[in-house]
Amino acid sequence: MPLFLVGVLAAGLIGGGVGAGAVGLLGGDQQVDVGGSGIQINNPESATAVTAAAAKASPSVVTLSVAGSTAAGSGSGIILDDEGHILTNTHVVTLGGATAEAEIHVKLYDGSVRTAQVVGTDPLSDLAVVQLEDTEGIEPAELGTSSDLNVGDQAIAIGAPLGLDGTVTDGIISTLDRTISVASAAVEEDTPDAPEPEEEEDGEGFEFYFPDLETSPSQGSIHLNVIQTDAAINQGNSGGALVDSEGRVIGVNVAIASTGGGISEAEAGSIGVGFSIPIDYAQRVAEDIIADGEASHGLLGVTVNAAGAGEQPLESGGSFTTGAYVEEVADGSPAAEGGLQEGDIVTHVDDRRIDDSLTLTATVREYRAGETVSVTYLRDGDEHEAEVTLGGM
Repeated sequence: MPLFLVGVLAAGLIGGGVGAGAVGLLGGDQQVDVGGSGIQINNPESATAVTAAAAKASPSVVTLSVAGSTAAGSGSGIILDDEGHILTNTHVVTLGGATAEAEIHVKLYDGSVRTAQVVGTDPLSDLAVVQLEDTEGIEPAELGTSSDLNVGDQAIAIGAPLGLDGTVTDGIISTLDRTISVASAAVEEDTPDAPEPEEEEDGEGFEFYFPDLETSPSQGSIHLNVIQTDAAINQGNSGGALVDSEGRVIGVNVAIASTGGGISEAEAGSIGVGFSIPIDYAQRVAEDIIADGEASHGLLGVTVNAAGAGEQPLESGGSFTTGAYVEEVADGSPAAEGGLQEGDIVTHVDDRRIDDSLTLTATVREYRAGETVSVTYLRDGDEHEAEVTLGGM
């Protein structure tokens, strides 16, 4: 079994777009009126909570048209503030890594089209920020708090799957903190703490891909802890909003899973397993990009494998994972300075449970470089805790 420099499992990115406003009920007899014509309401008196949430959030979700010298594509974005900063995906504004200098046009919920410039991209989270040149009449989104979410909460995706803008789908949050690994041409294969890809037999497992590309990226991978939802997310939803029943943004739609067996991109679609980047993490990355043009990510500095039963590496400890088994600690790394040693099993970072090496990679990268975290680990059957100041990617 391959070793990992702190890493995950796998899923693919999706392109997107979004709809507009409408009229709905926020609950009881309260009415909310939103301009625009993207969401059709024929009977406001019987509008559901989903209708109301979509009506509230839609004016803050935009469609991006992205054009490079040799390629073009589209995606969605979320208006963050009155200055016209829009949160979207790196793979949307770079056309899956094909261009670093794309021409971007933004369609607002009222149908107006404006130009925008890239403020910065963060390939490790697949998040990016662009800024409108004309901010007149824009409506920033209300952001929720993803740390307060529960499995079973309502989740509503707003976007333009297959170019069908104004599409609203709903479901529930089926899992929180699901760790996925996504092939990405925007990152190098040998990034620090990057896991080596596991080999899968043809026709087994899942396929993960970028939309609008003839082949999937093969350069490197990104690793994310995400919100999993059964709200239908398809090609065309990338960068769009996942919102709660109050219309607050709780995630940025980023990825879907499709069944394996050689299924083509054209045939692929939602199988009820979609993924969104939690808004708490996305907002932190956006703040970094707006302030500095790039985002900071933590680095632990250990080579790890999945831990199996009996404090052993997975290949000798059964089929279930119980943490991240430390195979090697880099000299002078934050892990070494914190006292971690070969053979330790990391089980928690702060209050976040670590199931395997993949979860550890994604979790550590959510922190900024220089932040101090509490690392809980097992050594010879005893539990220990270390304060570690993370390095930077």
